[in-house]
Amino acid sequence: MSDTVRCWLVERGYNDRDLVILTYATPEGDRVFRNELAAQVIDTKTVTAAKDVDPGNLEPVADPETRDRYAAEADRVASDHDPDDEI
Repeated sequence: MSDTVRCWLVERGYNDRDLVILTYATPEGDRVFRNELAAQVIDTKTVTAAKDVDPGNLEPVADPETRDRYAAEADRVASDHDPDDEI
C-alpha cells in the first residue's frame, strides 16, 4: 500500500451542477483533495473529519491567504474531532 497523507475537512460548498464539493486539506493548508458528490447522495455517504489521501491526488494551494485559512481550519477540525468522526 502506498503512503497516504492525512487531510482534514476544511470546506463544504455547492456548485451550479448540484454537486456538493468537500475540500480536505493537509495540516499546513498547502495541498488539497476535493471530492464532488451529487447532492442527492450526500445523505448516503459518510462525511468524516479526515481522509487519508494518496499524495498523487493532492493539488497545490497557490493563494497564501487560502493556505492560511485552510491550515487554521484543519487545525480546528483536528483539535475538535477524531479522523473518523462524521461531520
